[in-house]
Amino acid sequence: MTNHWIDLKNSDCVLIMGSNAAENHPISFKWVMKARDKGATLIHVDPRFTRTSAKCDVYAPIRSGADIPFLGGMVKYILDNDKYFHDYVVNYTNASFVVGKDFDFDDGVFSGFDPKKGAYDKSKWAFELDEKGVPVRDNTLKNPRCVFNLLKKHFARYDVDTVSTVTGTPKEDILKVYETYAASGAPDKSATIMYAMGWTQHTVGVQNIRTMAIVQLLLGNIGVAGGGVNALRGESNVQGSTDHCLLVHILPGYLGTPKSKWADLAAYNKNCTPQSADPMSANWWGNKPKYVASFVKAMYPEASPEKGYEMLPKLDAHKPMTEYYWLSMFEKMLNGQFEGFFAWGQNPACGGANANKNREAMTKLDWLVNVNIFDNETASFWRGPNMNPKDIKTEVFFLPCAVSIEKEGSVTNSGRWMQWRHQGPKPYGQTLPDGDIILKLTDKLQQIYKTEGGAYPDPIVGLGLKDWQNSHGHFNPHGIAKLINGYFIKDTEVKGKKFKKGQQVPSFAYLKDDGSTCSGNWLYCGSYTDKGNMAARRDKTQNGAQANIGLYPNWAWCWPVNRRILYNRASVDLTGKPYAPKKAVIEWTGDNTKWQGDVPDGGWKPGTKHAFIMRKHGFGQIYGPGRAEGPFPEHYEPLECPIAKNPFSSQLHNPTAFQIKSEEKAVANPHFPYVGTTYRVTEHWQTGLMTRYQGWLIEAEPQLFCEISEELAKKENIANGETVKVASLRGELECVAIVTKRIKPYKVHGQDVHLVGLPWHYGWVTPKHGGDSANLLTPSVGDPNTGIPETKAFMVNVSKIKRA
Repeated sequence: MTNHWIDLKNSDCVLIMGSNAAENHPISFKWVMKARDKGATLIHVDPRFTRTSAKCDVYAPIRSGADIPFLGGMVKYILDNDKYFHDYVVNYTNASFVVGKDFDFDDGVFSGFDPKKGAYDKSKWAFELDEKGVPVRDNTLKNPRCVFNLLKKHFARYDVDTVSTVTGTPKEDILKVYETYAASGAPDKSATIMYAMGWTQHTVGVQNIRTMAIVQLLLGNIGVAGGGVNALRGESNVQGSTDHCLLVHILPGYLGTPKSKWADLAAYNKNCTPQSADPMSANWWGNKPKYVASFVKAMYPEASPEKGYEMLPKLDAHKPMTEYYWLSMFEKMLNGQFEGFFAWGQNPACGGANANKNREAMTKLDWLVNVNIFDNETASFWRGPNMNPKDIKTEVFFLPCAVSIEKEGSVTNSGRWMQWRHQGPKPYGQTLPDGDIILKLTDKLQQIYKTEGGAYPDPIVGLGLKDWQNSHGHFNPHGIAKLINGYFIKDTEVKGKKFKKGQQVPSFAYLKDDGSTCSGNWLYCGSYTDKGNMAARRDKTQNGAQANIGLYPNWAWCWPVNRRILYNRASVDLTGKPYAPKKAVIEWTGDNTKWQGDVPDGGWKPGTKHAFIMRKHGFGQIYGPGRAEGPFPEHYEPLECPIAKNPFSSQLHNPTAFQIKSEEKAVANPHFPYVGTTYRVTEHWQTGLMTRYQGWLIEAEPQLFCEISEELAKKENIANGETVKVASLRGELECVAIVTKRIKPYKVHGQDVHLVGLPWHYGWVTPKHGGDSANLLTPSVGDPNTGIPETKAFMVNVSKIKRA
């Protein structure tokens, strides 16, 4: 997330798409309403008319799975009508970069595609370089192979008529959204996008967000107050857990996971550290060797960085990354390739796509450990529907865990604010905090490996537990927070300053690659310094410029280096003057000595370094040659869809999408004619573990329901409140029908396409007649970049259940 919650109030236009912010992220919506009070226009584009829609000035319905056509049409509208912010586009994006002659796009497929591997050779998408190795630029934007013109050519097919045909959105609604949002391309205006799982849970999820990033770069909405591409996280610490390597492709701080082909640290650094020949590119990732070495020392304090790297787990280089994704893991589990499984704070029997498959996969295990606060469908899968405990060998262990208010530590919210939580009541009964459970397990494993040895005990035995625990042997959140920040391993001098062994590292600029510093996550370096715990600060003091846009720099701490708005040097011109003086983020002061306002994205003088310091070449990437599907977004239908023809090309689906080839998909299948989608309700939380046990919440939302339109209800002869069956290729559910005006049929390619919407919070454990998980219906297909399942668009049937 580039901005933060409070900053939403600075927007002139808020586009909420892929989320239902009012119901599912109400704290965010507080600031949206403040923007509206100041005159902002609110837009909601969503398959359903929700409470968010009711508060917006503009609502546009859209078929689930058709976001790229809608946004691609907006790109075309902006370009065709000269709505883009010209100076910003030229100075701060790669629109002027000339693309090499190997790049091509033909009938839905980019150059370099290998159909056998289902993957691209991305070297075909490289930029043209000059004799110094710097990308060739054409600031006049006239070169036919510059990104700007390739973008125009690519989205020329996305005219309003075609977009309307694919999305089911009426033309007048499309144009109203385009016209309203594109007005933010003026220098003194800004607009923001708020998205959530409605965008990510698709086989083109990353490209959905990429398309909106292109829109924001064209309009100059990145790095500015009231702008950004802002993700609404579904948990209080999703941002923090991602920062600390929740996902398989990253180590903490978004350092790429090592692969087996990089045998030593030197090879990893050589292959994973970007190099830029442009003297004006900060190329901040060029510091990666310092961050990797410091991370390794945080893990293995007694080892050299080289030995520590050797002990880090590696991905098999000869296997695609998808081999390690969630969906692939359960496929392997089903095929007997796992002996055991830790389900920690999760409920894959309900929360994972194709949940029947997940439940069956767990019957193949020798053991399963469930760490949670209550019994759930995963801990008790063996006694669930269609299970015979006598036939299941899996031994299940349940470890009761303390709840969040019983633990001390930090959470990092959507806006990257690291905030310290103090312990309330002590853990109930014999429950333990997660940290203590991990500490006990690690300590026991180390004892076993020291005593019994093993094929390679070093990575377990070498883990440094000193900072993990206090003097009483309990988990120490302050010790971990200090370790994550990092400290000096020995007396050393950095940038002319001398530091003693044990001193906290003041910021990541002082981390080194020689083993003299440790840091569990370089992005959080500066969060717990010799001055104390920055995340625990509760000071609302701010100067005039900061107060004007609500930065609150002394409240908690924000990564990186307490910068509240990322890429903020793109909010000023090349002389340091704000494009929008009335809501300036930073400004180069009149005495030409420093920046004021937010912490600048690099303290260099104006015009000396490119603004996008985390990008190799220093520019925002309209053309992004790193994603699995291609450098530009392209519309592909969900792997289960109601139509058999893609109007933009003959390539119906994402050719790189993750899927289990042996599993059947419903494409224009008359037995499953309706689009299914899943979503949340305010009263329940995730798979319902913390809410289905609460009587007052169950009273508010007692059981699984499906929302259908009045037109579909009439077609299937279903009355409001009747029990219906919703079925897909993977399973079926009984639920209560809610017949509503909130959903309307979409006119797609001249035919009516109906939507069936289900919340995914339920499961069979409790309440007794609450229904089961909506994920019994969802397919094992996902985004090739992240592996996230496509649970927002799949095909179902709905029919009335006739009781005897």
